[in-house]
Amino acid sequence: MNQLYPRETRPQRDWKLDTAAFDRLLHWLDGGLDSEGQKYVEMRRRLVAYFDRKNCLAPEDLADETLNRVARRLHEEGITEAETPARYCYIVARFVFMENIRLVRQEQKLRGELGSLAQSVTPASQDADLHERMLESMRSCIQNLEPAKQDLILSYYTGRERQKIENRKRLAEKLGITTNALSIRACRIRDELETCVKQCLKAE
Repeated sequence: MNQLYPRETRPQRDWKLDTAAFDRLLHWLDGGLDSEGQKYVEMRRRLVAYFDRKNCLAPEDLADETLNRVARRLHEEGITEAETPARYCYIVARFVFMENIRLVRQEQKLRGELGSLAQSVTPASQDADLHERMLESMRSCIQNLEPAKQDLILSYYTGRERQKIENRKRLAEKLGITTNALSIRACRIRDELETCVKQCLKAE
């Protein structure tokens, strides 16, 4: 099986980069020659520049996410057919970039749905940065959802008007439930997000 193209690049929340996995990543990037970590530093710099050129808001975080996913593949399955470590890292980086675009778009939709949250949390607040703090809190809360809940809520708000309705019908069929049951599930997840965002803002 060709392992050059990752079959699955989404993060696993129960996997963390440990010392052994990091050492394996360093060795793989070095190609068998000990660069004392310089190849890793250079690859990370190049990935940061890649995401920066794509106008991503957090290029360093996305570069780290890319390298973590590569390390996970090395840990779980090995990477035997990649042409070069750099090429493979860029392939994974493209997946990370596309997922980031999708997440940002879905966050914008959710932000519209939760637009009244600022008034309910800080009705007297006129902080200029409230908008950004809400977005950052929402991003964190979405990422901390269980995978199934995250997929459901992001898919639920995909599309506009008629397209959104059709998307929800297909999502309900995929889950084997009625559209009404889907709406109830989405509402519960939205309530969970609202609670999470409120707690995040109050903790600041």
